[in-house]
Amino acid sequence: MSKSIYPENYHSDLNLHDTQVAIKTVKDFFQRALTERLNLLRVTAPLFVEPSSGLNDNLNGVERPVSFDIRGIKGENAEIVHSLAKWKRYALKKYGFSYGEGLYTDMNAIRRDEETDNIHSIYVDQWDWEKIISKEDRNVDTLKQVVQEVYQALKKTEKYMAIEYDYIEEILPKNIFFITSQELEDMYPDCPPKEREYKITKLKGAVFIMQIGDKLKSGIPHDGRAPDYDDWSLNGDIIVYYPVLDIALELSSMGIRVDENSLKKQLERAGCPERAELPFQKAILNKELPYTIGGGIGQSRICMFYLRKAHIGEVQASIWPKDMREVCRQHNIFLL
Repeated sequence: MSKSIYPENYHSDLNLHDTQVAIKTVKDFFQRALTERLNLLRVTAPLFVEPSSGLNDNLNGVERPVSFDIRGIKGENAEIVHSLAKWKRYALKKYGFSYGEGLYTDMNAIRRDEETDNIHSIYVDQWDWEKIISKEDRNVDTLKQVVQEVYQALKKTEKYMAIEYDYIEEILPKNIFFITSQELEDMYPDCPPKEREYKITKLKGAVFIMQIGDKLKSGIPHDGRAPDYDDWSLNGDIIVYYPVLDIALELSSMGIRVDENSLKKQLERAGCPERAELPFQKAILNKELPYTIGGGIGQSRICMFYLRKAHIGEVQASIWPKDMREVCRQHNIFLL
């Protein structure tokens, strides 16, 4: 509750029924724009995986997955996915995708340790996408090019929503600004990472912060990343300034995935070299999986952004603390 924001004199321009219509409009349009730009095919994806597969996303390394037993399978529980970051790369090979082709899916997850507020929920819904590249494509130029494609899909969607709904004005800048996490720390050395993000996004409007996961000169990473999917030197977050809440709002996390060399190095740095023995990680080390780039784009986050809502619970049905629901109601924020 302490992190929640209640904008003064807030009211939604859409009632609950019209909000549902608008959510579908946003999702249908953006999904189409993204898949056309990145050459993606929709596939079916799992809601849960076996822990021993090594396919679940460890996120920042401290979040507890939701696990449960299955009557017909003895000896091992299943885990609700945190994301599909690793599964997608495995699926590209299994489903027979070729160079330049990619997949996307609706990813639904439960993050039980999430601290809920205006932009965080225990229920996560996002588009997870992954695309095959070559080893030679594993560079900053490729990363920036794909970020530009994703950003143009975001821009195109905002333009469409501004045409469809009179109250929506275009606020995304023409171009997204690129900066590394170390350059950002150098720019604001006395600020913690989240405050740095706020300052740079308010200044530039839309930013891609690169190289997240490894320690900076200060000895502290900009943010946590699991060591076995993103290459920490070739990843980043798309973050935009959101005036409704006066915050930096992350819409997407993405990156070029680890190869055999960066995986080994990052497992050592993260203090978990034993994960190299898990099936997924072993397949990367043995060069059995394609080189890829991929990411996740928050569905409720972008709906909240485009519809100018004050709380993610206005566009997503989830469970919220009773006191949060009541305080939101007092501020004309009606959670689903």
